[in-house]
Amino acid sequence: MSIYQHQTDSREPQRPPILLVDDEANQREMYKRRLERAGYQVHLAESAQAAVEAVQSQRPEVVVLDIAMPERDGLTALYELLDIDPSLPVIINTAYPAYADNFLAWAADAYVEKSVDISPLLDAIEQALTRSSASTSPPTARTA
Repeated sequence: MSIYQHQTDSREPQRPPILLVDDEANQREMYKRRLERAGYQVHLAESAQAAVEAVQSQRPEVVVLDIAMPERDGLTALYELLDIDPSLPVIINTAYPAYADNFLAWAADAYVEKSVDISPLLDAIEQALTRSSASTSPPTARTA
């Protein structure tokens, strides 16, 4: 298993850990650097199998998942990850817009096309974290 963890500067506020899954090393490193600049702790996985192992051993707050990978594609991995934890936010991040119409992709929290502008990915991560924290927050007491 090849999962790499990089700690951000301890003076920065720590944001939730993200698992970034992409078979292309250059893509993984580019997204890792940019997500770390945004303050996230980034764990990397280069395959569907490595992603499944990472989610089983350490629970990331969000998974950013590529689709086009050798051996098992991201859509297969998506369902394996959700079998492990149905509440796990998974964001598909792919260069192939045609997969958005694939009903298997509909189980993801968001579908983002890869771009040099990672703002849509950052927005999707924030939205997934907000939904996730809202669904795990204890209910508040109502007053009459």
